[in-house]
Amino acid sequence: MSRHQGQGTAAYVRRARALCALLLFALLVNAGRVQVVQAPSYDGNPANRRATIARYGLPRGDILVGGEAVTGSRDSREQLRYERTYPQGPLYAPVTGFASQLYGTTFLEHAEDGLLAGTDPLLTPFPLWHDGSRVPAPGGNVVTTLNRYAQEAAFRGLGTRKGAVAAIEPATGRILALVSTPSYDPSELSGNDSRVASAWARLNDDPEKPMLNRAVRQTYPPGSTFKVVTAAAALDAGVVTDLDAPTDSPDPYRLPGTTTRLTNEGDGCRDASLREAFEWSCNTVFAKLGVDVGVADMTTVAQGFGFNDTRLRIPFSVAPSTFDTSVDRAQLALSSIGQYNTRATPLQMAMVSAAVANGGTVRPPYLVERTERRTGETVGTGGAGPVRQVMSPSTAVRMKELMVDVVQEGTGGNAAIRGATVGGKTGTAQHGVGNSGVPYAWFVSWAQADTDVEPKVAVAVVVEDAAADRGEISGGGDAAPIARAVMRAALGL
Repeated sequence: MSRHQGQGTAAYVRRARALCALLLFALLVNAGRVQVVQAPSYDGNPANRRATIARYGLPRGDILVGGEAVTGSRDSREQLRYERTYPQGPLYAPVTGFASQLYGTTFLEHAEDGLLAGTDPLLTPFPLWHDGSRVPAPGGNVVTTLNRYAQEAAFRGLGTRKGAVAAIEPATGRILALVSTPSYDPSELSGNDSRVASAWARLNDDPEKPMLNRAVRQTYPPGSTFKVVTAAAALDAGVVTDLDAPTDSPDPYRLPGTTTRLTNEGDGCRDASLREAFEWSCNTVFAKLGVDVGVADMTTVAQGFGFNDTRLRIPFSVAPSTFDTSVDRAQLALSSIGQYNTRATPLQMAMVSAAVANGGTVRPPYLVERTERRTGETVGTGGAGPVRQVMSPSTAVRMKELMVDVVQEGTGGNAAIRGATVGGKTGTAQHGVGNSGVPYAWFVSWAQADTDVEPKVAVAVVVEDAAADRGEISGGGDAAPIARAVMRAALGL
């Protein structure tokens, strides 16, 4: 072989090496592009089942109440291997929600999905490696603030009636009970066979709406329970300075600028003192008080309690309770007795009662105490958001006095508990065309055991279609006994 031929062969070899190196480089670049740049689009492609198979390849973490799991996982031995179980499904459904292979997740199952499913990077000691591998870790656990006995008492108390209960620890905002009836078993929505689709259709077509979380996602006219807000606003604004002084309150009361006359269910409300009007829930007195306070101050106090707040999470979203800020004086009068456009969730009314019990301070409610790895190490902690002083401490003291009088002297006697001080307010809310519907029964309350230094529980109860012949009997007769049972359970009595 000549020298020129040898040089030509070497050149071909060099070119071949360069081409191979270039091809290898292009292959690596393309692999990186596919695995890094295009990975999200491939992960999100409905045709890619690897992520779904991996998601259900390990048991889901649990939701705990009082140290015990209220959820579980069942090995189906199918491709989507583990299905969710709920041993006490209807009792905790408003808290857990469901985790369905067909229909996704709701409530805590949704808000804490990453942790429960094992995809949260905090569950592994090497988050960067976790991000690169995309392999789920064992699901973590969610420890709730619920008091098991209070939850059971609320569920038993409502029974077959349609309604809801929310209970809060006033000093912290910890949610102790969250119940909605009628309820359902979330286990029916686990798995991905025809039975799940059938259950989904049946539950969604049910006119009783068992999957509606009435405690946090349904708003009701609060009726006379809103008079707690109006009384606090009147005291804070100095419109009322003496609980026992007569008020200038005609009966009937003509709504300002109209010919409509507002009346009361009973007698004795003309010029009644705030104490008497609160005990016997005089509409005329509180409608006029709201007008005297004015829309600006009424709005400030209502929003301080939490009305019109669209950002509340516990950690799942809560339907905003509303107090209309664009009203004339007649509409303000009706708003001040929980009518017109005033609407509230049971959780919101529990917050109102808790603020009175806690010296006028609103602690935003929360449902998750902490999150932890399967092995028990804490990953994150819950807790309340910013604290608001909605009324002066002196006003809160007088409001507690008024609420105690309702239980000891007025319409809330069915909430009294031996060995505890209880404050409450009954209420009914009309609904339907021409108020033809059977009233909603309300009761809001707080309780402090004789051995406690501060109130330990605040409760709101609403019973839909309550059987009552008139006004305040409904809240006192239907809702107050349920609140009493929940408070006794929370106090350990």
